[in-house]
Amino acid sequence: MERQVPKNVRQVGNVSDEPKIYVEDYVDTYLNQLRGQAKEHPVGAFLTGDIQKSGQQECVYITGAVRIPDPVGENTEIVITDESCQKIKEESETYFREDKPVGWFLILPEKPLEINSNITRIHEKYFSQKNSVFIMKDAFSEEEIYYAYKYHELMQMGGHYIFYEKNPQMQDYIISTRRQNGVTPSEVVEDRAAKNFRSTMREQMTGREQRTGARFAYMTSALLVVIVLAIGISTMNNYDKMNAVQTSIESLSKSVQQPEGQEAIEKAEVTEEVQADAAEAQADEAETQDAGAEAQDTGQEAQDAGAGTQDSSGEADQSDEPDGAQDAADQAEPVTSTIQEELSSEEYYVVQKGDTLDRISQKIYGTTGEVDAICRMNGLTDGNLIFIGQKLLLP
Repeated sequence: MERQVPKNVRQVGNVSDEPKIYVEDYVDTYLNQLRGQAKEHPVGAFLTGDIQKSGQQECVYITGAVRIPDPVGENTEIVITDESCQKIKEESETYFREDKPVGWFLILPEKPLEINSNITRIHEKYFSQKNSVFIMKDAFSEEEIYYAYKYHELMQMGGHYIFYEKNPQMQDYIISTRRQNGVTPSEVVEDRAAKNFRSTMREQMTGREQRTGARFAYMTSALLVVIVLAIGISTMNNYDKMNAVQTSIESLSKSVQQPEGQEAIEKAEVTEEVQADAAEAQADEAETQDAGAEAQDTGQEAQDAGAGTQDSSGEADQSDEPDGAQDAADQAEPVTSTIQEELSSEEYYVVQKGDTLDRISQKIYGTTGEVDAICRMNGLTDGNLIFIGQKLLLP
């Protein structure tokens, strides 16, 4: 069966010639672990897999490795006995039944990474097919060299690929030989391809959650802006109503100087108009306060969702409302209430330009702690809604 070229690969070196050599990640890990066993004695392994032609390219896929038992002979030359070959064959049929021999691997301690006639002779004896692979590694460093058997010679390759995919056969072999090779079980049980896939999926889900949270924060911020605009419009409407009330009060004060008959008629008309305008202004004020409360609730919900919204903008805009009302009151002329005229000057205070309840309390009592008492005495729900000329009862 034709094998597909792996897509999840890591290039090692300069892969510019043929055959293209692909080493499965578990195999590469196992060969590197054998390096620790080759500090004093040579260590080798037979490589299994497949040699195929993919399109116009010759490819070698190495998916298994079986250790060679004691590859040492007389005069420190590498010798692979018939007994070793039989054991390798049995293990290959047990763990890599569908694979074919594709080459071998060798570590020679305290010797340079060079091939000799003995290595070439062993390769031609067991792996004489074209494009078979021979790998040499250094016992004390990361240095390694890959060779391919072409034109009856072992020719050095510039690089190779490490590819990642499910390889339960190599996992089982590593687990069964972990004591001999010093492999930790936790290092071989987990499927690395699946681990990489899960890691990629976690990154994608995290990015998706961040984008969703940003969209929610944007929508919540837009909603808060709309609510703040509504509060501003309502505040402007209240400003107009207060101007109307101020005008009505001025008309009422002027009516005091008119004849008694005409005064009674116009006073009644003006009083009704003042009451209607004041009731409408109070209703708009209540609506503004409700809108502000709704903005605060919306901001709190956005904060609980982790969207990072800022409900303080709604509160900041609400705090501007009394300033607008005070500016409107500052522009009005001082008036005199006929009802409050009956009180003595010691029982009330006439609001002057620039006065606030804090200033009045500080001026009369030497402290700002009487603001609430002044509000209760005069029936004020909002201490900032006072106007020039207003007579405030003093507690």
